[in-house]
Amino acid sequence: MARTVSERSDVLPLLAEAFREHGYEGASLALIGEATGLGRGSLYHFFPGGKEEMASAVLGEIEAWFETNIFKVLRTAEHPESALLQTLDATEEYFRSGRRICLVGAFALSDTRDRFSRALRHYFSEWRAAVAAALAKTGQTPPEAAGNAEEIVLGIQGALVLARALDDPGIFSRAIGRIRSRLPKVRAKRRRSGNG
Repeated sequence: MARTVSERSDVLPLLAEAFREHGYEGASLALIGEATGLGRGSLYHFFPGGKEEMASAVLGEIEAWFETNIFKVLRTAEHPESALLQTLDATEEYFRSGRRICLVGAFALSDTRDRFSRALRHYFSEWRAAVAAALAKTGQTPPEAAGNAEEIVLGIQGALVLARALDDPGIFSRAIGRIRSRLPKVRAKRRRSGNG
């Protein structure tokens, strides 16, 4: 039965889950209609550009969430250690403690990558840069901050893939825990070296 939806934004979380479950190529309009409860006409009303516009809108929505809850928090932090911990908590919540795949990561690993390369590249480069900016505020040199930021984003994304592959969400939670536990050591190391 067709669902009554008044706003395009109401459809985006349902589309995101359809793409997470079936991938971009596997998410036919029939499956998307089933997932959203919308008929083809309603889908094209909200997304005249079809499935590609749907995926672009979903990626934009994800980017906006990360910009508000992760990237901006890290870039503007007065207390970077607290911001790093806060954004790890938000990341764990967003990915439902490893029970939700990263759609941007899934697109990056599929043939869809080239179609959405600009959005995918922007998401990951912004995440890495925001973490590096926060780490630099803790006293790390720019090369240290960049390397550690890459390790953090890599740890999060790798844990999501492994958790999904082994059907063990605990892998993700443990990885976040390890990242979290290394952050206080950064502060302790700074104090010992007299830089903090």
